[in-house]
Amino acid sequence: MDRLTSMHIFVKAIELGSFSAAADELKISPQLVGKNVMVLEQNLGVRLLNRTTRRHSLTEIGKLFYERAKIILAEVEAAESLVEETRAVPRGRIRVNAPVTFGIHALAPKLHEYLKKFPDVTVELTLSNRMVDLIDEGYDAIFRIGELSDSGLMARSLAPYRLMMCAAPSYLASGPPLTTPMDLQQHECLMFSHTTLRTHWLFDSADGRISVPISGRLMVDSGEALLAAAISGLGIMLQPIELVQAELDSGRLVPVLQDYEVPTRPLHILYAPDRRMTPKLRSFLDFAVSTFGSRLI
Repeated sequence: MDRLTSMHIFVKAIELGSFSAAADELKISPQLVGKNVMVLEQNLGVRLLNRTTRRHSLTEIGKLFYERAKIILAEVEAAESLVEETRAVPRGRIRVNAPVTFGIHALAPKLHEYLKKFPDVTVELTLSNRMVDLIDEGYDAIFRIGELSDSGLMARSLAPYRLMMCAAPSYLASGPPLTTPMDLQQHECLMFSHTTLRTHWLFDSADGRISVPISGRLMVDSGEALLAAAISGLGIMLQPIELVQAELDSGRLVPVLQDYEVPTRPLHILYAPDRRMTPKLRSFLDFAVSTFGSRLI
């Protein structure tokens, strides 16, 4: 006989108070209940029940075994439920938030792959550069760029977010020389109003990391607006590479200070630790890691 089955029958008999009650619940005969308990005792080499003509009672070791068996059976049930959830078809609405530039230029172009693979899932995507509250605002998952605070949320790491510094050839031709990061203090820098990019730009060189205070006459909360300003020749911008790649390819923008490396920024997808890992959430997290876990751009 299967040991887990015998354990289950034994626990059910103790919970319901008799072999006959357990037999009725499990739709088997009282004799089969008794046989399973007897085989369990034989396998363990101990007596679990004191038997009389009127009633059965747990022995001392039987009490200990009963308590431990309940835990084991609950763990088995939880493991089976987890497998069943994994095999279940993802369906329903999933609410996702992402920073604007990442959402437009990286996430949105890839969503068709996810939606094609999971036709029963609907994605509600909102884009915002502010720090949204996943719990209070009812999101299932959020993408976050930058160092994480101790928010209590679960996080899965994605590939670091790469930034590119560039400007229009017309701006560079008319501006002062630009050969080192400190020269930026003589230039119009197009400032992004979120994160420290509005006040300082960082560079890595052979001599270590450099933090350069920057200034300019334009500060915007939109990468797309900064891109338009840079193309028009208003100044130098520092934004994600996926935002500027097409303009670099066309020559309307050109890289600057290429001898200095701009540090990448961490990128994560976050979700609530106490939120049930539904098939739709698991499928979206796996999609995010497989898609953005090792980006080449």
